[in-house]
Amino acid sequence: MTSPRPTSTDVLVVGAGPAGSAAAAWAARAGLDVVLADAAVFPRDKTCGDGLTPRAIGEMQKLGLEDWLRSHTVNQGLRAHGFGQTLLLPWPGGSLPDWGSAVARTELDDHLRTVALDSGATGIDGARAVGVRREGERVAAVVFRGAEAEFEIACRWLVVADGVRSPLGKLLGREWHRDTVYAVAGRSYVDSDMSDDPWISSHLELRDEQGELVSGYGWIFPLGDGSVNLGAGTLATSKRPTDVAIKPLMQTYADTIGKDFGLSGELRMPTSALLPMGGAVSNVAGPNWALIGDAAACVNPLNGEGIDYGLETGRLVAEHVASGTGLGEAWRSTLVEHYGEAFSIARRLAGIATQPKVVSALGPVGMRSDWLMTLALRWMGNLVDDADRDRAARVWQWAGRRSMARDARPPFS
Repeated sequence: MTSPRPTSTDVLVVGAGPAGSAAAAWAARAGLDVVLADAAVFPRDKTCGDGLTPRAIGEMQKLGLEDWLRSHTVNQGLRAHGFGQTLLLPWPGGSLPDWGSAVARTELDDHLRTVALDSGATGIDGARAVGVRREGERVAAVVFRGAEAEFEIACRWLVVADGVRSPLGKLLGREWHRDTVYAVAGRSYVDSDMSDDPWISSHLELRDEQGELVSGYGWIFPLGDGSVNLGAGTLATSKRPTDVAIKPLMQTYADTIGKDFGLSGELRMPTSALLPMGGAVSNVAGPNWALIGDAAACVNPLNGEGIDYGLETGRLVAEHVASGTGLGEAWRSTLVEHYGEAFSIARRLAGIATQPKVVSALGPVGMRSDWLMTLALRWMGNLVDDADRDRAARVWQWAGRRSMARDARPPFS
């Protein structure tokens, strides 16, 4: 016999990706009544590179998932290719773990959702958020459309984790500003002799069918199951929009590197997505509601990675709610404090990278230097933690402060 659907809860989380499931798990562990709702029925697929950086590993360790992760593929760092060079760049370690992983999102998201339910959250799937009922500026309830009818769940706190498009966020006033850099990215799966490769690979010299340099990069993330996640992403702004067809670009990329990586068979399950990045959204919170993860454009402008920020913002928003700190301006300030400086300088650098002429001029210089590329890996991967005090961290933090001071539209504003 199925349990009756809840009609009210302390914390309502809409979206059961990494951000929403982390928020639900942490809030439930804090003793709050939590409902975790999603429009899809799990397990479900999601467009993603599937890579888990050391920053994401650290968050999953906090959730108690290290052993589960180690039963999957474990990688040592990045193999960077481009401009006639190949460099092996180990994960730097320091205040963060010194290893990474990759798990297909169909499995990862289903497992994280299960962790949230095991922590005490109530799950509802196949229910799309289609409206809100307000009491003044507060959200009193969310209206869902299920398979049979519409229904309402009242809440004290609402966490919006419904992804890059964030339809519920739009209902609450979220705006995406494309004057800063954004990405068009695609991913596919393909069989590979290097499925157990202990390095993830990134090709920084990405070319289209005509052999022209594209502002972006391609990746190969080994999954340890006989296949790899193969994808490509390009960068754009409203001033320099991209006109690249991403799925043909992935095929060209696969054809180019196929022999080196032992690729065989067709590209499977090709999908693509448009990614707001670097906090390029406004209206991220109200008195009792907050946007987290991709919905809040918490996506790294230099590599398109968002799982780590999703897991982090899920934990941070649960801490806000459990402590009674409140949301609204307090939540926006938390996002700015944790990510503002890094996002500001990263999207400024990514904006430069939307110019292929700059990439072709600087790429060969960078690839000839292990030292420069090691710095780039750390900065591009946001592998600088608040606890880091070395020179590379200080330079990155200094650049972030200078960049924020000059931003016409700082992150999350």
